Amino acid sequence: MEQLKGACIIGQSGGPTSVINASAQGVIQTALASPQITRVLGAAHGIKGVLADKLYDMGQEDPAQLDLLQYTPSSALGSCRYKLADPDQDDTDYRRILEIFQKYDVRYFFYNGGNDSMDTCNKISKYMQKVGYPCNIIGVPKTIDNDLSGTDHCPGYGSAAKYIATSCMELYQDARVYDTGTVVIVEIMGRHAGWLAGAAGLATWAGAGPDLVYLPEVDFDMDQFLADVKKVYEETGNCLVAVSEGIHYADGTFVSEAKTSATDGFGHAQLGGLAALLADRVKQALGVKVRGIELSLLQRCGAHLASQTDIREAYAAGKAAVEAAVAGQTDQMVALDCTRDETGYRCRTKLVPLTQAANTERKVPRDWINQAGNGICQPFIHYALPLIQGEPERPLEGSLPKFAKLKKVLTTDRD
Repeated sequence: MEQLKGACIIGQSGGPTSVINASAQGVIQTALASPQITRVLGAAHGIKGVLADKLYDMGQEDPAQLDLLQYTPSSALGSCRYKLADPDQDDTDYRRILEIFQKYDVRYFFYNGGNDSMDTCNKISKYMQKVGYPCNIIGVPKTIDNDLSGTDHCPGYGSAAKYIATSCMELYQDARVYDTGTVVIVEIMGRHAGWLAGAAGLATWAGAGPDLVYLPEVDFDMDQFLADVKKVYEETGNCLVAVSEGIHYADGTFVSEAKTSATDGFGHAQLGGLAALLADRVKQALGVKVRGIELSLLQRCGAHLASQTDIREAYAAGKAAVEAAVAGQTDQMVALDCTRDETGYRCRTKLVPLTQAANTERKVPRDWINQAGNGICQPFIHYALPLIQGEPERPLEGSLPKFAKLKKVLTTDRD
């Protein structure tokens, strides 16, 4: 392990969360306080900012504004979805990244994101090792999808889960206000893993949540779905359904009719329109009042329902990344190592190899889903409930949230 002295770059990538900036704050504040780190640079829009030589001097930010990052949703430095090519096939981007690292004497690189971001981090790390450029590289986990391998859970998930569960509890109350029945279908994010949709089951556990929950871990059957809805509706006069946007048929095709509308920079289908599609099918089959609701971006930017546990762990992940790097660690991702037992919930950070985290999706265990495939079981509640705990004391102005306002001073090379 090599201890280095030089500048660092922090970048954010992929879909934002309500606590991704808490991780950035953990990196920035810890790096600014480190005698081994000479400059702290923030990449504008992730790796794109490195390639474009668009870097912010974080040392010129107001410390009070940096403190507000933990309460500020979205990616304060800007995010991107940019897939680096295989360096053996095309090393153009890597040579440019090396040029920028050399220009600013960057010896530490921190990248905050999910699966694809860890892929980017891993590729850069392996390239720097190959060309012999000393630079300690650490990935900082983030994704509301909660599907990163090697970590108990991902910063961002707890707050999104809390938003989803709370929203479902509120919808449960609203859907029962009239003396005529209603079927409400809530579409929740999650392409291949159902952690977010499963969080709707927390509302059911609390006594006011979905009657049915469908995750992509179980093949979807439209006829069975309609039969499930009909049974609940006939028994109770109402039915609340939570569905993951990524539910698919047995042949692997997505149920969503919008699956071919577009793809992101990594070739993933941009899903949507599922709630409307299912609502139409229910209306045709049962002839009842139906509403389709898509939570969309709200579930990842709803900082007003953030979990204090999530904020604390997100900050800890960023702080741990810097501490590991300056101690000589590289080619690693910070992971959360947690225990849940009769004495309570405890969480600490650890390191896992970037190769383990990159492009490997962790799914909900099948035995955490009921046998019928339309609800979650107690082990899921036991897992997720500690992650949504705590209410942050959010700073307000006029009863509205007070978010960080960064100056984003572009940096220039200097002797």
